[in-house]
Amino acid sequence: MKRTVTIIRTGPQALVQDLGRPGHAHLGVPPSGALDPRSLTLANRLVGNAEGAAGLELLLGGLVLRAGAGCTVAVTGPAVEVRRNGKLVDSHQPVHLGENDVLEIGTPRTGLRNYLAVSGGIEVDVELGSRSTDLLSGIGPEPLRDNDVLHLGTPGVPCGADVVPPHEAVQTLVIPILLGPRDDWFEDAESQLRQGEWVVSDRSNRVGARLSGTKLNRRDGEIPSEGMITGSVQVPPDGQPVVFLNDHPTTGGYPVIGVVDNDFLHLLGQARPGAEVRFRPVG
Repeated sequence: MKRTVTIIRTGPQALVQDLGRPGHAHLGVPPSGALDPRSLTLANRLVGNAEGAAGLELLLGGLVLRAGAGCTVAVTGPAVEVRRNGKLVDSHQPVHLGENDVLEIGTPRTGLRNYLAVSGGIEVDVELGSRSTDLLSGIGPEPLRDNDVLHLGTPGVPCGADVVPPHEAVQTLVIPILLGPRDDWFEDAESQLRQGEWVVSDRSNRVGARLSGTKLNRRDGEIPSEGMITGSVQVPPDGQPVVFLNDHPTTGGYPVIGVVDNDFLHLLGQARPGAEVRFRPVG
């Protein structure tokens, strides 16, 4: 019998994500994948999956599902209340679901995105080497809807851990940024970045973290459209920077003042609107 889970309620947004499809920018395809890959790979390890197996990325939690067969699940990311058949269980550790058991995930106390891994991984069609949903290009599975049935792969052996602390999103982020390639469009770009103060806008999404605050003074006009990579900090004419995240367009016509260190992008992926952001230019 095919192993499945049924989505009873999705919450604000539930997406199938793995580690993405990098290497296709020449086709106009962004990398996509989990915005907090550390949390997804941890969840997969806890349930016995390969780190790159597809799981669910849950914006502000809220997911409810029913197991169609026995399976092991793990919820990671920010601290969040998890219930099995109405009774509290722990996040950040393997939890067994029997057939028809119901799993409910609450709203995280901090941060934005929780990750749910199920033993065997979520089996949807692979497109360009990934099962990830790409909200910009429409590649990959559609965002999940209530009553969707998801098929699961062959389970492995869960590997537990003694203590796995939940991710706690901080209210103030200090983000390293490497200047260029278009920092010459800005008067003393390093000082502007170092002295500026921003907050995460409520218009942020998987395409980019939009920041509002200090206006970055730049030359007027646009540049010919050129390639963009994940982490690029693009500055439109209003001077408010946008940090490109996993579903970003692969080209753009606004100058890029710098590029954020890839190791810090997961923090922006978990930053709620109103979180404070400072940049730290590095050599």
